[in-house]
Amino acid sequence: MDILKELADTFLILIRCGTTFRVVYCFVMKGTDEENEKAYKKKIRNVIIFYILAECCYVIKDLITNYYA
Repeated sequence: MDILKELADTFLILIRCGTTFRVVYCFVMKGTDEENEKAYKKKIRNVIIFYILAECCYVIKDLITNYYA
């Protein structure tokens, strides 16, 4: 179980860092490319939705492992 917890924590850190970098990148590109501003807003929204779903999956996994452990 320790390996599973370490792997899940590593994935969660990667998801958080990737989400942060993607949102910052989209904000920078939104500021430089005003023609595609709506597209970058949509990309930011999609990244935030992905992050929320990923956090929910992690919480559900944690609840299940704690319940059955």
